Amino acid sequence: MTNRDVETLPLPVAGLMSLEKGELVAEQYAHLDALAKTLGFTLTAPFMTLFFLALLVIPELKLSDKGLFDGRDFSFKSLND
Repeated sequence: MTNRDVETLPLPVAGLMSLEKGELVAEQYAHLDALAKTLGFTLTAPFMTLFFLALLVIPELKLSDKGLFDGRDFSFKSLND
């Protein structure tokens, strides 16, 4: 195994928010975004894409690790519903 540097942006408040000032978080996020693009990511905002994939309430119907989720009535659905 090779020794690699690890870059992070800690989000200790529910995994969504930081306790740091907004300007600092914005700088750290921009750094990580630029780093991701040097690794070959072609999405305009790769981390924002990942963040919104995890939010079950956006859009109305979402596939999660626990199944199909309906954001309108906030419940899991089966494929037969």
